[in-house]
Amino acid sequence: MPPFDQIRVRLPRGARADAVLAGGVFVLVALGAEGQRLRYGGDPVPSLIASWLLILAVCGALLFRRRYPVTVGWFTVLATGAYYLLSSIDGPLVIVPIVVLYAIAAQGRMQAAAAMAAAMVIGVAAGVFVGNRDVNGTVVFMLAGWLVAVVALGSVRHGRVAYAEEEARLRATEERLRIARELHDVIGHNISMINVQASAALHRLKKDPAQAEHALGAIKSSSRETLRELRATLGVLRQVDEEVPTAPAPGLARADELVDSAKLAGLPVRIERTGGERALPAPVDLAAYRIVQESLTNAARHSGAGRVTVRIAYGERELTLVVEDDGLGSAVRPAGAGGGSGIVGMTERARALGGELDAGPRPEGGFAVRARLPYGITGEPMKRSER
Repeated sequence: MPPFDQIRVRLPRGARADAVLAGGVFVLVALGAEGQRLRYGGDPVPSLIASWLLILAVCGALLFRRRYPVTVGWFTVLATGAYYLLSSIDGPLVIVPIVVLYAIAAQGRMQAAAAMAAAMVIGVAAGVFVGNRDVNGTVVFMLAGWLVAVVALGSVRHGRVAYAEEEARLRATEERLRIARELHDVIGHNISMINVQASAALHRLKKDPAQAEHALGAIKSSSRETLRELRATLGVLRQVDEEVPTAPAPGLARADELVDSAKLAGLPVRIERTGGERALPAPVDLAAYRIVQESLTNAARHSGAGRVTVRIAYGERELTLVVEDDGLGSAVRPAGAGGGSGIVGMTERARALGGELDAGPRPEGGFAVRARLPYGITGEPMKRSER
């Protein structure tokens, strides 16, 4: 026998749920009606037959409540009223229109629900005026209160479902943006470096075959890294049981790899670290790596820089990144130009962590990217053995 916490009760859904509901309500109404008939006496045979046909029709209408909710609602209201006019037995058939009323309100059809509730109250009030001894003003008042409560509960249900759906849409949108940003950073950087290295290889192919061969080797290495990261990203999206990647997660510990890749593309890069190095929170570490990666990609593609300096400053509460080059700052495409989204993506990463990012030409020439990334409540200073 499986453990108790592994037992899952599968409730019926869709048409099966409607069938179960219709059957359950029919049994409840039938027992209630028969109990009162045995206690107070029955109706004439024609009225008895008509009453049971109305009970079957009203309960059977629940089978179609999803497909035709408003039509089923009005039918149950009118047929239930006819039942109480025809039969002298005060059975619990009123449960059916109340159930349908809640379902309609839960779908957000508030006008239809309010109209049906008003029709039920008016119908019962009319019975009071024509002298029906089974109902009085107190019954009308209580029924009105119950119907208002049912409609209100259905409205609350509709609001909660709408809120949950909106939250799900927002999460899906944020996830799409995050995936798009990751793919841009992963593929854009490596493809840009491959493009620069291929251009260098073509330029040196006849003049310096050894340098061309070295550039082709760098292209092979960069393309292999691109395929590896792309497969890892797609594997997460597929959510399949694949082998867990063994490569370290992108972070500033792999900044030297970015430097080596940029040098193979002919872009000398120097890293300067200040402050006490510390173990960064994973989101901060990833954002810092991607910002440096995208900055080097922009420098290699657009600036024509001869040197790039990456400054990493570990503060007490935040990490500061500065990536400066000596290229033509005015030649760098602005964010969004030509379909690019690099600077926009970097800015979104920084803001998502409560930080900020500024990018633009330097007064003395070249281009600079400056980012401030707060640690949050984590970010412990690194021990010597971890450095």
